[in-house]
Amino acid sequence: MPTNLPAEAKHKWAEASAAKNPREKLQLLQEFLSLVPKHKGTAKLCVQVKKQMAALRREIEEKKRKKAGKGGSKFFVEKEGAAQIALIGLTNVGKSSLLAAITNAKVEVSSNPYTTREPIPGMLAHQDVQFQIVEAPALMEGSADGRAWGLQTLALARNADCLILMVDLSQDPVEQLSLVLGEMEKVRILVSKPRARVEIERKFMGAGLRIILIGRFVDCTIRDVEELLRSYRVMDAVVKIYGDATLDEVEEAVFENTVYKPAVTVANKIDLEGSETNLKRLEAYVGNKLPIVAVSCEKGYGLEKLGEALFKTLGIMRVYTKEPSEREFSKKPFILRKGATVHDLAKNIHSDFSENFSFAKVWAKRLVFSPQKVGSAFVLEDGDIVEVHMR
Repeated sequence: MPTNLPAEAKHKWAEASAAKNPREKLQLLQEFLSLVPKHKGTAKLCVQVKKQMAALRREIEEKKRKKAGKGGSKFFVEKEGAAQIALIGLTNVGKSSLLAAITNAKVEVSSNPYTTREPIPGMLAHQDVQFQIVEAPALMEGSADGRAWGLQTLALARNADCLILMVDLSQDPVEQLSLVLGEMEKVRILVSKPRARVEIERKFMGAGLRIILIGRFVDCTIRDVEELLRSYRVMDAVVKIYGDATLDEVEEAVFENTVYKPAVTVANKIDLEGSETNLKRLEAYVGNKLPIVAVSCEKGYGLEKLGEALFKTLGIMRVYTKEPSEREFSKKPFILRKGATVHDLAKNIHSDFSENFSFAKVWAKRLVFSPQKVGSAFVLEDGDIVEVHMR
């Protein structure tokens, strides 16, 4: 990435970032691109901007179709349940069959390629947790460059909490997974935690610039980062920096954030001849980077393992609450990240609980005495029952 863009280009990028109208934004991005010096250091940036422009052109076209009464794609799916999980894969790997087998979704299962044209949600029940599974239209080579509906599918993956990457064991699963991962990496969606990650969350005007360093800078200081961001007119934002980050990586995030998404690989058609050999090849390729769940959507094999795999991969836990005046605890748990404390639970219940917290009682098998009186910093675990007391 460049660290020497001319000031005029930086100002034009700031205008493009602030623009809300797709047509105006597209025009400003075209002007920005014309101001970018063309050399090896800017090649990656130019590719990223062209992808954004392709997505804007598609958005404009879909709005035209809607106005003409031809309808348009509905790619945004509001999140429900404990987590939204995007079901991603190439065509005919069995995504629709999986969705039909594990959820309540009404989905068309067909051997014809590219049957799914819009995202289809369904709910998967795992014990007392509900996961929202959203089947996305199939990826293909060139999806990240705007081919077919690829950019919309990748946007759905970026917005999800977790991914199911599905492959067909009757074909070469390594080639399939490699293609999917390659298309996601082009738009900076990673399924392995990167060495460094920079997240820029824009805030309302007047909020100021706040940098949260969860790691360290390799070749710069916080002052360098602040100067860089302000040169792009990033004045009001929360910037979170994880790992060992360079100034170039901060600059990359100005144009497009890298996101990490936990993922589970689902290997379908384990019942077919030759699938065991292909599964071993897939396991060797993936190593310990991704969990693999081998299934047969047609025969129902292995499907019961998927809920637990998602639960573990998401790094979440269930915490149950009990009213001080009640004998029984609520059967509907709060879903928290592993490592969460009583204070985190109190904030989830109600803001007043956090502000007026006095103490809590915790019931848990790991405790010598249960219930145990604890403070707000007590670290919770899956299955704990908590009774919060206020001042």
